[in-house]
Order: sequence, then structure tokens, then C-alpha cells
Amino acid sequence: MMHMQDQAILVKGLQKSFKQLHVLNGVDFEVKRGSIFALLGSNGAGKTTIVRILTTLLKQDGGTAAVNGFDVVAEPDHVRQSISLTGQSVAVDEILTGRENLIMIGRLRHLKNSRQIADELLHRFGLADAADRRVSTYSGGMRRRLDIAMSLIGTPQLIFLDEPTTGLDPEARLEVWKTIKELANSGTTVLLTTQYLEEAEQLADRIAILHEGKIIANGTLEELKKLFPPAKVEYVEKQPTLEEIFLAIIGKKAVK
Repeated sequence: MMHMQDQAILVKGLQKSFKQLHVLNGVDFEVKRGSIFALLGSNGAGKTTIVRILTTLLKQDGGTAAVNGFDVVAEPDHVRQSISLTGQSVAVDEILTGRENLIMIGRLRHLKNSRQIADELLHRFGLADAADRRVSTYSGGMRRRLDIAMSLIGTPQLIFLDEPTTGLDPEARLEVWKTIKELANSGTTVLLTTQYLEEAEQLADRIAILHEGKIIANGTLEELKKLFPPAKVEYVEKQPTLEEIFLAIIGKKAVK
């Protein structure tokens, strides 16, 4: 069991229903500081609901959730101050340039050196050349990188990326992956939701698979591979892909 200090997120027995629909049926997981944790599940599995509860935008019906040691219901302000959320809809202002977007957020967060912070982030995210162009001229990948850069202003301890590469082309997706890896290397904790198995495989230290409102598997990629029946091949040992693991686990659940 981890010490509280090691945990960026601790979720126990999380329940959420909308009318008759049980979206979360007792979700448990913990995320270690400085790690990338992927919440993997198909569309409608409840990933965004979990993110909304953890970011204090939605109250759970049952169970508890703590972020950076703060209870999301009892201490929402403390939670909000220590996190950042990048959603599926990009929050950038089209009319402004990349630099202006970043400076604006810096000012909203009452930072003294917004311009300097903006410049550093533009360099870090490979946007320096496009800094003074309107965002309306940016590609999807550039916008998403700017969105992630904006969410890092004020150095949050923990960043939530809700399906950060949905709708991006493969090249842009690789750009965003690179950005996320750099974030984690610099010590930021990342909770990432995705429907892309390959994304979880590429990025995450730990992967939790959410299916029908419950986490049905949670571990490192190696641990998840052990859940898969061993390959029946005599000569070549084939490593199962995460996709096969996912299907195998869901298959086991469906046979009940």
C-alpha cells in the first residue's frame, strides 16, 4: 500500500448514476506521483465521468476520491489549485496568437512573468515559430500542443488529459505523445483517458481497463500481459497486444 505522500490520486468505491443508468459501479484505483496512469475504455465506459469527479466538476453518488491528498467533495478549492484539465474540446481562442493565448492564461492565474512563461512553453512545445500566428491557422496537432501548454501554466502537480489525441491524424498523435512523455519526465503526474489501446501501451506506467462501470484490470503492461492465456505457438512466442488482452478480459467477463 502506498503512503498518502506517494499518491496523487486515490479513488475508492466510486459510484455515479444518471437517472437509471449506472455509469460507475464501484471504481477503485490509485495513481502514484510522477507517473502516467491510463484509464482505458471504450466510448461511454465512464472515463470522462471519472475525470469530471476528480476535477470537482461533478459530485459522485458514493465512494471517495482524493487528489493530491485533498478530498474532492470536502476540499474542492485545494484540488482545483493543484490540478489542470485538458479536455476533448480545445479551449484555445482562435482569434489570438499562440503567444497571446498563453499570456492570457498566465494573467488569469495572476502570474508576474506571463510573457517569459509563455516563451518557455512555446519553445518546449515546438511552437516558437508559430508563436505570433493566429491559432486559426494552426494544425490539429499544434492546437492540442498549445492546449496542453496552456494547462501547464502555474505548474500544476497533476494534469488530466481526457482523450488528448481523439480526432488527430497519426502524425499529430505522435507529437502529442512526445509532449506527454516529456511532461512525465519532468515530474508531472498525468492521468490520461483513451480509447486507443496503442496510446495506453505507448505512454502509461500503469493501465486500468474500465468496462461497464468497473475497473476489470489494473497493472503495468507486463502484468496485464500475464492475464492473457500463454501463446500456443511452439517456435515463436508471440507477445499479446493490449488489444488482445482487452478482448480476452472482456470476453471472460461476458461469459458469466
